[in-house]
Amino acid sequence: MEYSYTRISQYLACPRRYRHRYLDGWKEKEVRAAMLFGRAFEHALGAYFRHEDPGDVLFREWSACKDQDLIFSGQDTWDHMLEQGMSLLIRFCQDDRIRVPYARRNLQIKFNRTVGKSAFVAYIDGIGKLDSKPCLLEWKTSRSRYPQDPEGLLSLDPQLVCYSWVTGIADVAQIVFVRKRLVEIQYLRATISDEQRREFGLLVEQTIHRIESGQFLPHSGIRFPYNPCSSCPYLGLCLGRGEMVDFSLVRHPGGESLDWIDELVY
Repeated sequence: MEYSYTRISQYLACPRRYRHRYLDGWKEKEVRAAMLFGRAFEHALGAYFRHEDPGDVLFREWSACKDQDLIFSGQDTWDHMLEQGMSLLIRFCQDDRIRVPYARRNLQIKFNRTVGKSAFVAYIDGIGKLDSKPCLLEWKTSRSRYPQDPEGLLSLDPQLVCYSWVTGIADVAQIVFVRKRLVEIQYLRATISDEQRREFGLLVEQTIHRIESGQFLPHSGIRFPYNPCSSCPYLGLCLGRGEMVDFSLVRHPGGESLDWIDELVY
């Protein structure tokens, strides 16, 4: 069995959701504009580091989604998101704070780690330098700024802790491309400690044991005002509502071997 950060985090959020996704073969339909735009923007970043035209790549990749029945958030439109993406690329080029040498080798790097009798796989966005300091790089696109206070908050990000554990790289950076009225790029740094990596490794081991023991009890989130069940794409399955299932999910039995693709979505 092959595991990933996405698998582990899905199980920790709700074991029943994990069963729906990885055992029963249900997967959220790719109709959220923000998700597809993030993927297109990441392709554009790769082009930039390969000394290609990032604007041309962004337009081509985002245009491939134009005729889909996308779900947009807030006031977003296809054209507006393209405009924001182009502005972010220009700002990123002007800032010139990131270096990724040998981009074809150091972007979307696959790492493997053995956990007991299982394999753990992770795809790292990049390994390079921020302001001349070597670090692991992670790209994010967002409609709002990421919080920076209190100091050290980023070091608690579970995905960064996971990637630090897999790679053994302590210094990490999150580059957040903020799609607001005046676009902004956040360059956030953190250092993951040896203790954090050790604890995450134990968490992975324990979680895999629970998964392989067939423990898939639901974690109900119906408690207001925080209500994670209401935004879960698998809600229709838990409620037995076929129309909700048809609207948000598609079933691909046996497709769980491709779950690593989720790691590429930002």
